[in-house]
Amino acid sequence: MTPPERAAGPRFDLPEPDAFTRPYWDAAREGRLLIRRCAGCGRAHHYPREFCPYCWSEDVEWERASGRATLYTWSVVHRNDLPPFGDRVPYVAAVVDLAEGPRMMTEVVECAHGDLRIGRGLTVTFRAAGEEAVPVFRPGG
Repeated sequence: MTPPERAAGPRFDLPEPDAFTRPYWDAAREGRLLIRRCAGCGRAHHYPREFCPYCWSEDVEWERASGRATLYTWSVVHRNDLPPFGDRVPYVAAVVDLAEGPRMMTEVVECAHGDLRIGRGLTVTFRAAGEEAVPVFRPGG
């Protein structure tokens, strides 16, 4: 007999926060997108790291992002066997350029696939993922 937690299967869309990324996930749950900015070189980056990926400084702080972005590239995913993505197909996996500079992997929601175009303005919104929330983007901004 299969235990109930195994019958449902693992989920591959749930974040795994740690002590360092906890502020990012707490902000996301509150509807705010955070990025990291280096005091040494002034550049912002995403995904969150404890050091600057440009100058290697450890003088990096959390900063609230505006939530505005432009579509850099995308792909419409028609098949994904990892739970729960199969229930979401087709969906738009995307890379966006945040207004603050960093590039971010995400998903575009609430947009007809035919309306996607490079440079399209987007704005952040958040999708529940277990006890956390993940940033996704929709038209606007």
